Amino acid sequence: MSTTSSQMDTSPTAEPRADALPDNWLDTLVGYALRRAQLQVFQHLVGKLAEHDLRPAQFTAMVIIEREPGLMQADLARQLAIEPPQLVPLLNKLESRGLAQRVRGVQDKRAYGVFLTKAGTALLGQLKAIAVASDEEATSALDEDERAQLLHLLHKVTRQGVL
Repeated sequence: MSTTSSQMDTSPTAEPRADALPDNWLDTLVGYALRRAQLQVFQHLVGKLAEHDLRPAQFTAMVIIEREPGLMQADLARQLAIEPPQLVPLLNKLESRGLAQRVRGVQDKRAYGVFLTKAGTALLGQLKAIAVASDEEATSALDEDERAQLLHLLHKVTRQGVL
């Protein structure tokens, strides 16, 4: 049975149907919707990390360094998807805060490996908990199954490796 326009609730307080088409054509594009969601989740984390005078790139670098202690600077830059000269101020900030240190390579005296300090390791433990809480708070509209499904789908798109 079809619904006529006189039977539809068009009041401004009516909740949009979950399966309704978006009003904005851009919202039909996965990339656009993904970027808007990413900005929302990212801004939430930015605020939480700012309380520790850190940015997401610095946090990410610390996670990578913890996973691969002694990683060469060029390899860290590659994993962060930045140019090596962009890594220098990031590492300078971590070093000035006593969170990381660069150690000259034994084989190649021109190369430096990067390590977390004890203070960096301790802070990173706290930051990981903050990141998890921020992530869960920013995605609180999703139940556990939806969150797992979203992560699965995002990983699938990432593995596709179009870039």
